[in-house]
Amino acid sequence: MKCPFCGHSEDKVLDTRIQKDSGIRRRRECLSCKSRYSTLETVMLNYPFVIKKDGRREPYNKEKILRGLQAACQKRPVSLNQLENIVERISSWVITRGEGEIAAKIIGRRLMAELKQLDDVAYIRFASVYRTFKDVQDFVEKLEGDELVDLVDSNGPQLSLTAQNAPTQQQQKLTSLTETGKTDETKIARTRPADIISN
Repeated sequence: MKCPFCGHSEDKVLDTRIQKDSGIRRRRECLSCKSRYSTLETVMLNYPFVIKKDGRREPYNKEKILRGLQAACQKRPVSLNQLENIVERISSWVITRGEGEIAAKIIGRRLMAELKQLDDVAYIRFASVYRTFKDVQDFVEKLEGDELVDLVDSNGPQLSLTAQNAPTQQQQKLTSLTETGKTDETKIARTRPADIISN
């Protein structure tokens, strides 16, 4: 390591600390000019190329994934630390696959699985942008499908996108009117004066 001040190649390490992203920060002192400076050591990882829908290939980008997650989680009770942890898990998973290329849709499915466990609204937002749907019914059917079962913990809370057992608006109105009618009849019966029988 050359000193940035005098160019001398010999130094001594004064302090070593491990960073959040697994990098190593070292505080050094030049043995020639006694100047102090810091260095950061990180492992050089070879991420695979991502194959887009249109066939283009681009380098894997952690920042791009983080921006997409932040957009999906906007105004949701999700911290930046949680999103950064998701990015790190996805990145580690991509590396351990040991492949030179990976389809964007595979990464997208994994991100959807992570979001489904984290926040229901963020999951729906991400899915609506990431996937293409013909109409609302197609959207509901695909999200209610079991395509993420292998990636998601089934014991976690799940969001129901269709209220199958919920009463329709017409049923609610009818019930409301019926209950109102009963209430009015009861009030009328109780407040009605007794008939006076003439002698």
